[in-house]
Amino acid sequence: MKQQIKRAFLDTEDGQILYRIGGEGDPLLLLHMNPRSSDEFRELMPIFAQNRQVMAMDLMGFGDSDKPPRMYTIADYAKTAIALLDKLGIQKANIFGNHTGAFVAAEVAAAYPDRVEKLILGNVPGFEEAGKARLFELFDIGFKIKENGSHLMERWLARSRYVGSAQLNHRWVLDDLKCFGHPLYAVWAVGNYCLEAEERLRSIKCPTLILWGMDDVREFERLGLAKPENRHFVSQAIPHGKVVEFETGTICMMNQMPEEVSKVVIDFLNTSA
Repeated sequence: MKQQIKRAFLDTEDGQILYRIGGEGDPLLLLHMNPRSSDEFRELMPIFAQNRQVMAMDLMGFGDSDKPPRMYTIADYAKTAIALLDKLGIQKANIFGNHTGAFVAAEVAAAYPDRVEKLILGNVPGFEEAGKARLFELFDIGFKIKENGSHLMERWLARSRYVGSAQLNHRWVLDDLKCFGHPLYAVWAVGNYCLEAEERLRSIKCPTLILWGMDDVREFERLGLAKPENRHFVSQAIPHGKVVEFETGTICMMNQMPEEVSKVVIDFLNTSA
């Protein structure tokens, strides 16, 4: 039976955060990539909710959460994750983050180790300096409102090679548009966090699963953001981590292959540490 996923808001000193929640049992918090929202986990949440309590939040500045009053750091985003767990009365949770969400999840595990049971890191990019500069350039070009409305078609075409369906592309574009005209909060946060990411990862001691979508890895190379071999810095920094690669996994893999992703994650969560 498909589990109902409800929506609610968390009040913080910097504004409201939308989150989705459903199911009962061991808690699992999901953290999305930039510039998406908790909609990234729409297909996965009902699967996870069959046997556990699952939550996904719109990071501040994205989706239906408020825009923060200042540029947020990854540490700030980690604090909001803890604030949600506190609101829900959850002392310890499993955390699954993808791309930007993986950096946030890693920081939660590093800064609040007593609050994390198990950690799943999806597609953590190994940016070099040139890649970080290219990332800023891409998002600076792509997220400005244009008087002739051409930005709408540009965002529609941005992922046409791999998004797979008009319905999913529509969802992505809706998330894109909610970020237009605002600072690039998470891009700035990730760019700065990269300077200390390896050190923070090395401090993680909890059981960790590292996921890669290999088509996503190759796309980052095509965009000049990161070389495929750069990804190994994660497993080198967390040598006890288990690595699983999905050969056909794109940047949309959470939506496109939920059965495959959920099976690997659930098997990991159900395995004794």
